[in-house]
Amino acid sequence: MSGEVSMIGSVILALFLAGYLGQQYLPPPKPRVIGLDLGTTFCSVGVFHPGSGEVEVLADEEGRKSIPSAVSFTTTAVLAGHDAVDLASTNPQNTVYDAKRFIGKLFDPELLEQESARYPFKVINNNGSAEFLISTNQTFTVSPEFIGSRLLLKMRKMAEKQLGVPIQKAVISVPAEFDERQRNYTVKAANLAGLEVLRVINEPTAAAMAYGLHKVDVSNVLVVDLGGGTLDVSLLNKQGGMFFTRAMAGNSKLGGQDFSQRLLQYTTERVRQEFGVPPTLKEDIHRLRQSVEAAKLNLTLQPSVTISVQLLLQTHGSSGSPEGSVPTPVLFQAVIHRELFEELNEDLFKKILAPVETVLAEGRLEKEEVDEIVLVGGSTRIPRIRRLIAEYFGKEPNTSVDPDLAVVTGVALQAGIMGGSWPLQVSAIEIPNRNLRKTNFT
Repeated sequence: MSGEVSMIGSVILALFLAGYLGQQYLPPPKPRVIGLDLGTTFCSVGVFHPGSGEVEVLADEEGRKSIPSAVSFTTTAVLAGHDAVDLASTNPQNTVYDAKRFIGKLFDPELLEQESARYPFKVINNNGSAEFLISTNQTFTVSPEFIGSRLLLKMRKMAEKQLGVPIQKAVISVPAEFDERQRNYTVKAANLAGLEVLRVINEPTAAAMAYGLHKVDVSNVLVVDLGGGTLDVSLLNKQGGMFFTRAMAGNSKLGGQDFSQRLLQYTTERVRQEFGVPPTLKEDIHRLRQSVEAAKLNLTLQPSVTISVQLLLQTHGSSGSPEGSVPTPVLFQAVIHRELFEELNEDLFKKILAPVETVLAEGRLEKEEVDEIVLVGGSTRIPRIRRLIAEYFGKEPNTSVDPDLAVVTGVALQAGIMGGSWPLQVSAIEIPNRNLRKTNFT
């Protein structure tokens, strides 16, 4: 009997030793489950590497770790990401973006008409669902989930190219306020891209996982997600490894695009004051908008930046009549200080606090009881916004993770867990709150 026990012990020891040696000296298996962040403005894909336990956010061939959530249709191709954005100015009616705002959502005719008024492409109503009208060499409609599928397919191909293995499974994130229909249509978009979705995870929960909050002793987590076009604030309660969404609020019409627009209005007026006429040519406005966007990004790191743009202004001829107007090349230059940018947007920045106060009230929580403040979305890099949040709570928000990549990092962690990667991480379990409703400010 003792010999049998000894033999069993030897076998177990040999298995452990083989496993250890395999982990030390054999190349780890390639990840086969990807994590996808299908954002309103940008989207990203990440993987969890077995063995090392590291998350990698995958880049495209140009080294960019996120791609614009845009799809453009031409007579010969369907382009996604940066390729689509490159065509946005010359092919605006057939370049669709912000499709996530429409996916799986039912609209009454008046609301859909109001929502679609802001876009250069045509949005039509199909029995309450939004569809996009495309006109190339023929006219047809595409659904929001089809637009999503083209973006997901591009990210799938990015992952396959870098990992060198076929990818068929994924974990995908969605806003916490998405209902069952919106989640199902997001899954449908993934299916159209040839992906099986193993799990759908809420974006705030994914962000909390990226910050490692699923492994530390915290109870109340506030997630402020401020991207290019929307603000979402979520209050999470964690008990053990379980996250419960206590309250949500946001502003669907507040984001980085609005801050850029204020700066664009200012620079347009400066052009008019200096040269007598504002920029009117589509190409001029596009170049000025690009310069303003770059200035906004640089002002997060530098106290001042210089905008320098070549413009072709329609100035009047000697007769002073519009018929005598001629295009005149000019160089517009302006130094923009961070203080000016903050002054132009101060009222918009302060709007961020309204949904913060709402989720605390609905969650029956004092601001002193918030253990961690997590920042998500590129616009939370703006120093004034970080100061505003720090002043309100009396402590600094957690900035240890790149806010642009927080959601995809958390989704990639969950993808690794679902794929059975070693070493296993603590999994986040979301407790669904079926009665939760999002308070929206405009």
